[in-house]
Amino acid sequence: MNDGVQLEPWVRDLLRCPVTGATLVESTGPDGAPELVSTDPDRPLAYPVHDGVPVLLADEAREV
Repeated sequence: MNDGVQLEPWVRDLLRCPVTGATLVESTGPDGAPELVSTDPDRPLAYPVHDGVPVLLADEAREV
């Protein structure tokens, strides 16, 4: 698991991209900050994680 994202596995398995409904995987953004990235091949979006809390808001997502 990414050092910046400290989610229990069962929580991570429940989370989905609010835009596409795709599953999310742990990653690190270009600035080194933790994020969750949608696995949707047509519209991959990355969501920030602040203080261990995923911010799953479409307005906060960035295109990957």
